[in-house]
Amino acid sequence: MLRFAIKVVLMAGVFFLVTQVLDGITIDANPDAPLGEAGTYLWIALLFALVNAIIGPVIRLLSLPFVLLTLGLFLLVVNAALLGLTAAITDRLEVAGFGAAVLGGLLLAIGNWLVDQIVDRG
Repeated sequence: MLRFAIKVVLMAGVFFLVTQVLDGITIDANPDAPLGEAGTYLWIALLFALVNAIIGPVIRLLSLPFVLLTLGLFLLVVNAALLGLTAAITDRLEVAGFGAAVLGGLLLAIGNWLVDQIVDRG
């Protein structure tokens, strides 16, 4: 459980970096929330982790023929869909278009890989 909490905190930082790099992904941080603006990023990271853990495997399994046909590139579309679904669930995250979702999904996948490397080695 502690590893999951550490991963969510680190992914909140990844979300912050992604919003700074990409213009198409914005987070409407709430400074009046109990944890301030950081709490908004933590909430979105937690929500994205839950969407990825619950819905992600089903979508990946259903899209397996496309993933095999495109040699894995279709997983970028799957990540974009999961990011878009997270944005649809919360009103604090906005994704402006499919291109921003694909680039955001790619950056979040790279960030998630880095977070996994950091947490699993520790």
